[in-house]
Amino acid sequence: MVSTCATLLVLLVVSSPQDDRLAHRLRALDPHVLPGKERDAARRAVREDQRRRVFEANRRSSRQWRAIESRGDWERFRDERLARLRESLGSPGLTASDTAPRARVTGEVTGDGFRIENTVLESRPGGWITANVYAPSPPRASMPGIVISHSHHRPKEQSELQDMGMTWARAGCVVVVPDHLGHGERRQHPFHEASDFERPFRVSRQDYYFRYDLAAQLDLAGESLMGWLAADLMRCVDLLVARPGVDADRIVLLGAVAGGGDPAAVAGALDRRIDAVVPFNFGGPQPETTYPLPDDAERSFNYAGSGSWESTRNLRGSAAGGFLPWVIVGGIAPRRLVHAHEFAWDRERDPVWKRYRRIYQLLDAPENLAFAHGRGALRGRPPESSHCTNIGRVHREMIHPALARWFGIEVTREREYSRPRDRSELRCMTDEAARELRPKSICEALSSVARSRPAPPEALSRWERALGDVAPDAPPRVRIATIDRTALPGVLLERLALEVEPGIVVPALLLIPASASATTSPTRPGAPLVVALARLGKAWFLAHRAEALAALLEAGIAVCVPDVRGAGESAEGSGLGRSSAATSRSSTEQMLGGTMAGARLRDVRALLAHLRERRELDASRIALWGDSPSSPLAPRTDHRVPRRIGGRPEGPDPLGGLLALLGAALERDVRCVLVHGGLVSFRSVLDSPFVFIPHDVAVPGALGAGDLAGLVSAIAPRPARLGALVDGLGRAVDAERARAAYRSALEAYAGASGALHIAGEESGPAVRWLIERLR
Repeated sequence: MVSTCATLLVLLVVSSPQDDRLAHRLRALDPHVLPGKERDAARRAVREDQRRRVFEANRRSSRQWRAIESRGDWERFRDERLARLRESLGSPGLTASDTAPRARVTGEVTGDGFRIENTVLESRPGGWITANVYAPSPPRASMPGIVISHSHHRPKEQSELQDMGMTWARAGCVVVVPDHLGHGERRQHPFHEASDFERPFRVSRQDYYFRYDLAAQLDLAGESLMGWLAADLMRCVDLLVARPGVDADRIVLLGAVAGGGDPAAVAGALDRRIDAVVPFNFGGPQPETTYPLPDDAERSFNYAGSGSWESTRNLRGSAAGGFLPWVIVGGIAPRRLVHAHEFAWDRERDPVWKRYRRIYQLLDAPENLAFAHGRGALRGRPPESSHCTNIGRVHREMIHPALARWFGIEVTREREYSRPRDRSELRCMTDEAARELRPKSICEALSSVARSRPAPPEALSRWERALGDVAPDAPPRVRIATIDRTALPGVLLERLALEVEPGIVVPALLLIPASASATTSPTRPGAPLVVALARLGKAWFLAHRAEALAALLEAGIAVCVPDVRGAGESAEGSGLGRSSAATSRSSTEQMLGGTMAGARLRDVRALLAHLRERRELDASRIALWGDSPSSPLAPRTDHRVPRRIGGRPEGPDPLGGLLALLGAALERDVRCVLVHGGLVSFRSVLDSPFVFIPHDVAVPGALGAGDLAGLVSAIAPRPARLGALVDGLGRAVDAERARAAYRSALEAYAGASGALHIAGEESGPAVRWLIERLR
């Protein structure tokens, strides 16, 4: 305890009366740089820039589509984009298997002309799919196979799914209805029943809400939720084609409304064994689309879509790589396709339907294209609007004729069968099976990726690939530069706004000790510089780090505090949660082939390029300081709270620390880096099913790039200090655990004794450490 206190005394700034006056003036300083109208424009800038680039992606795709004149043109167009799709999904299981999956029937239910086999099948080592297999009783000599991808509303035992399984089994088909990853028996969260939490919450929606957490964890490993869902559907196809009596030339995949059609479309496009696909609400107009469509829908329709937390609808790299939803669905041709809509359909104006018809004509298979739709609209009420949980009877009535024509599956409305069984009868992963098979959670399955640690040069190149474009295209243009010599005693204050990209402005405060500026000459270098980074930017540093800023200035060190795009003064809203504007912007940026972290890193690098040219500053003595506005939580903080309910703990905000590490790793002339309140590792996000870090700092593939330790290793041997670190849940991490997370970085610093310092909890940033290394 005495040692810890002594260390803190060394690190904390001891303020003089001058420091106190300066700190007080800093706290009272107006942090704004941009005038009111320009500030409003800056808040819209990221959204409008992304909208423009999505429009360009749509226009580019349409231009390429119009150039297609033959079967060969289409097949080349399709194959290139599906290859990019496969690469973006990251899942190694996205290929057809020549062997039957490891599977076990754990129970059986008999019915009138059918039986239900409660089955578990292995999707990847230790990962098990729970599925109900409906089969004719007695079996037929040649049976079509059907896989049904359920919605995010309800898993495999929902009544519509049971109706379809029983009906088609009685008609002679083998029907597989699996639980998607994160749903039903494959839930990763603990909120299964109302009794699982002390307050009321929406039990039935938790599987859906926690898709966000699953997707974030898979992204960190360089995988994707869509990749895993589609790969699991392929394993169900493996099960069917290996089953005696199943006709491998009559395999059908149906994707339900509300998210079931998304993985069905992707699996159908990538797995040529599937002979017909019925993907609801994917590829064309959505239930949220305004009807009727405009007359110019061919030109104005948003084919790419836009980002949100629902990752199966907004695929990473889709807009940049051209594998837009309509291209994915079109890739199913010439195999059979049902263009399916939950509600009413504007057939005459649907631009995607026109493209599908043209594709099937080019491939000489117009008879392989059909459609199905409901009635009314999303905001209507039954019976005028055909709401359903998975696939309703009104939709099935339009699917039956197509399946009869294509595969001889004869079902009519009158022959549909409905006698749902209790959920307990359909349980697949029994206690006995679980003891023997030991199914792994997602966190366990991804741990091997987290343990891999590439060497520093390779780790840095992987980080650059994961982030997207991180190099500024051109020097920034100064939009605003106003100097105030009276606001702060002994300090020159410059309000600076840099246009780093067309329409993207980074406002910053530049504080330069007047003594350093006045004595600058060709033979006397300018002041050292600290660039301070945090999501809340200028306003937060002035309000919460005034004493630290004052200490730096009193030591003759200049400070620049920017607001990177979409943050601080240019933030669009204050939330960082699942449904926030920040998450939407981050998801859209990933569709466009980048990341918000990468875009903000470009801002930091553009700012550094400008500051290096300033004669008042010493470009050879620049430090980066990343800080967090979030306070560490106690180690025993309970995070077991359902989604969409009050009382959830506040998550960490490690953006500042991440940008500081990235900037120091890529800008080799940065002398040192200080991180306070940063994330100990992305690996810590896998320690529980709860994800609390913001979407825009969860860099896809970060674990495969060596995690944050890989970045610190790339900074060696330059000084780096990491203090007050938190885990993925925002809980304080002690020094011992932090050093374990950075073991590879400590090894990289072996020849630079003392250059890497990893501290435990600290009450404030180690400003004295910065001052000593910049003198």
